[in-house]
Amino acid sequence: MSRYALLISPSSNRVYADASVALTRAELAVFDRAVLGGRLTDIAETVFGGARYVTFTADGLTDRDLGYLANLSSIYVLFEVTGDLLRPVELHPLDRFDDDLLTIPKYPGKTNEQFTKLLLNVTLLASDFATEMLERRFRVLDPLCGRGTTLNQALMYGYDAAGVDHDRADFEAYATYIQTWCKRKRIKHRAESGPVRRNRQVVARRLQLELAPDKESYRAGRTQRLDVVQVDTLRSAEFFRPASQDLLVADAPYGVQHGSRSAGRGLARSPLALLAEAVPVWAGLLRPGGALGIAWNTNVARREEAAGILADAGLAVLADGPYLDFAHRVDQAIVRDVLVARRP
Repeated sequence: MSRYALLISPSSNRVYADASVALTRAELAVFDRAVLGGRLTDIAETVFGGARYVTFTADGLTDRDLGYLANLSSIYVLFEVTGDLLRPVELHPLDRFDDDLLTIPKYPGKTNEQFTKLLLNVTLLASDFATEMLERRFRVLDPLCGRGTTLNQALMYGYDAAGVDHDRADFEAYATYIQTWCKRKRIKHRAESGPVRRNRQVVARRLQLELAPDKESYRAGRTQRLDVVQVDTLRSAEFFRPASQDLLVADAPYGVQHGSRSAGRGLARSPLALLAEAVPVWAGLLRPGGALGIAWNTNVARREEAAGILADAGLAVLADGPYLDFAHRVDQAIVRDVLVARRP
């Protein structure tokens, strides 16, 4: 058995940094359950030289195992512990683009990039396609995409990304940012953006972008697709085919800076009304074996209530083991948790 020590990446958000050890332990346990065959033991927090590490033991990690671990949301460096020494282990994450794709956007209410990656990871690992993480080009839909943090993380992984958001300012800000970023980074791409008309009426606005990390991939047709629609999320099925998405990942309104809106009810602090109307629509977009992951503020909606909405939509909620260990404080008014479910 070998012992490993995972150094957590520094976080610009002090509160999230304080929670990162516990979150990393939970995420590591999900990886272990889903793709590592339950071979990790003694997952714990250990201090070396005054720095906090997440340590674990494992018997004979393969290159593929290390490929999975390289994509942990908070991993900075992985070491093998040899006596009193730490030997760096070479890692090759999926990232296809520079990390400034994720870090450049700054705006009030932006979800921490590390947490966004964690939410995408644990949702993917709950799907029937978890073992294909390193080679499958997943289709990821964020039905509450805001200014695109989840979309950018999906693109980083080499996946296709789709998003829906009703806020025109957020849509326009993201459309401007992603096209400007592609031009500045000299990313080969093709974009189409404009209004969607039906019966001579503008019903939505849409950005469709095709890109590749290098010219050779683009010429060979090895491209990724980004598709963002500015429309009410309850109308998502009008723009995306049934059972067309592998993963749905959403950061539900926290009821503090941003409330949730549902048909006929206006602005509300609790996201439950929104979820009750939207989850059946979202579930219809998931292919069998796909998974849905939601982050929400437990101060305005109890876990049992949110889980009940997912179950009523025909989804199988994962409610045991490490999936119960993701709750953490964001600020005085927000305790964020993660809820994941699979479409049978």
